[in-house]
Amino acid sequence: MRGDRLSPALFEHTQKLLGSVLTFSGPADMLVSTYFRANAKLGHKERGVLAETVFSILRRKLEFGQHAESGNGPLERRLALLGLAFTRGMISVEFVATPDELAWLEHVGQIDPAALSPRVRTNLPDWIYQRLAARFGPEETETLAAALNQPAPLDCRVNVLKANRDEVLATLQADGFSAAPTPYAPNGIRLAGKPALQKHPLFMSGAIEVQDEGSQLLCQLVAPRRGEMIVDFCAGAGGKTLAIGAQMRSTGRLYAFDVAEKRLAKLKPRLARSGLSNVHPVLIDSEHDTKIKRLAGKIDRVLVDAPCSGLGTLRRNPDLKWRQSPQAVAELTEKQASILASAARLVKAGGRLVYATCSLLDAENRAVAEAFAAAHPDFVRIPASEVLAGQKIGLDTGDYLELQPHRHGTDGFFAAIFERRAAQPAQ
Repeated sequence: MRGDRLSPALFEHTQKLLGSVLTFSGPADMLVSTYFRANAKLGHKERGVLAETVFSILRRKLEFGQHAESGNGPLERRLALLGLAFTRGMISVEFVATPDELAWLEHVGQIDPAALSPRVRTNLPDWIYQRLAARFGPEETETLAAALNQPAPLDCRVNVLKANRDEVLATLQADGFSAAPTPYAPNGIRLAGKPALQKHPLFMSGAIEVQDEGSQLLCQLVAPRRGEMIVDFCAGAGGKTLAIGAQMRSTGRLYAFDVAEKRLAKLKPRLARSGLSNVHPVLIDSEHDTKIKRLAGKIDRVLVDAPCSGLGTLRRNPDLKWRQSPQAVAELTEKQASILASAARLVKAGGRLVYATCSLLDAENRAVAEAFAAAHPDFVRIPASEVLAGQKIGLDTGDYLELQPHRHGTDGFFAAIFERRAAQPAQ
């Protein structure tokens, strides 16, 4: 690279990486990491350019694909040129584009987006567009899609066992970061751009953890108390586990269940940094594992952040909209219902159950929550707005927590809160 202009060699890498990612043979971030490992001589800045370009193309694949139909040469070359020109400016391709290609890019840049069809403008597969338009209406769907097609900011959670938000903000700002409090989450900080935090003393000491504000708000719905027994039923790498443990002030007992050993392994170094001593990672074989049955009726609060389509995270994972399908969602909703029913068995009388996803689809959200409520009359729904107001969090999305990037600046999240009725005394 010279200045902002890509070298022919780096442009070749762009085309090769794009070709790999567009196979959709795995998550885009995994395929990008694999490519970088195979090309270890690429520098930090070069990797940033490659990743940014490829992810911008994934976000706008329908739009760029339609524009690419009018160009010449291999499709991956045309898409790479469009991705660079639209995200880094025409200057970025001056060393790699032919005069004809530069003229073509200039022409494409003058096309009015309003001339494109709504589905192409939103860059959503037809089945996702139809479902979102049915829920939000065509106009708001375009606003939502525009937000989903922007990169997410970097949100962090302050670990209240080690620091407070004001102290962390002051330190980050003194170190040159553009940092501000998150609008809703009481311990959240939002950083502009994509700063590298992994080697910052605050991160290494466990004073901060990277976590989207929406994810932090799910933990506020759990509202754990000191000394309780709590289960994070689908813990994954443990971001929510750590937030809940800090809210418990490292007291009581917090189980982190997951079916994937690799995901739980990622929790271990984070747990070591956090200073928490009340977290117990547990590998389970399914939602029907005997380890779960032993805790039936004993748990104060259970969080079920269920496996889902992930369509609320398209700002971070734009490939998901091209990798998911209606059939996959139908299979997921069956799994979600099964997991929620199994997790409910853990909750003691008077205890709380929180069902959550990072999906925007009603089929994975309200439909699952309402079917559960109909089948489990011993669980009553608690309004999310009521729980948040009790913690002085000024956010009211009604009975359910429903977060969208265009309205709230978070990833797309859904959550329903249930409380198990206390057993009625015998007459």
